[in-house]
Amino acid sequence: MVTIKQSDPTTAAHERVYRALRMQIMHGEIAPGSALTLRGIGQDFGVSMTPAREAVRRLVAEGALFLSASGRVSTPALSNERIEELATLRAMLEPELASRALPRAHFALIERLETINQGVSQMVARQNASGYIRMNLEFHRTLYLRAQAPAMLAMTETVWLQMGPTMQSLYGRLNRKEPPYHHRLILSALKVGDEPGLRLAVRTDVTQGLRMLKN
Repeated sequence: MVTIKQSDPTTAAHERVYRALRMQIMHGEIAPGSALTLRGIGQDFGVSMTPAREAVRRLVAEGALFLSASGRVSTPALSNERIEELATLRAMLEPELASRALPRAHFALIERLETINQGVSQMVARQNASGYIRMNLEFHRTLYLRAQAPAMLAMTETVWLQMGPTMQSLYGRLNRKEPPYHHRLILSALKVGDEPGLRLAVRTDVTQGLRMLKN
């Protein structure tokens, strides 16, 4: 006799809250230093305290949320040193992912990236900061998926997650009027198979504005 294991409603609820809150943080929809409460999270997502607490626990472990000694939960307000560290990680990881993706960067992928970049342009025109961050990350993730390096991509996404609220602040300082110039360089390098040019374009794109955030 085969026993069918029923899904745990609490587990399903915590997973839903975790994923939704994770995306909000990664896309800069919550400002740096914002305080969160389990009650507020539960009300926002229509769940009890238990799944809200479990989702927060996972996000604290990933560095997406900060838990103080007093138990206060907030999005991280990054120090200059932390910004520099995360920028260095992006400069190390993302050019390598792009390089590994290059042999699989066929026409369909480049066409897809060009379409996403049009979405980036639309978000810039609308001055939609969180939309811009979301589309910008989609541009990079779509390329990096072709690297077939899941562990490296997971590390990169953890960096993005920690930087999400801070990227919202960066967008305001950059006062963008057009999509990132280096996206065009990335696309050009992919089209001609220029690995050194691709590495340089990616490295510059992911780090160029971060030091503006340093106090």
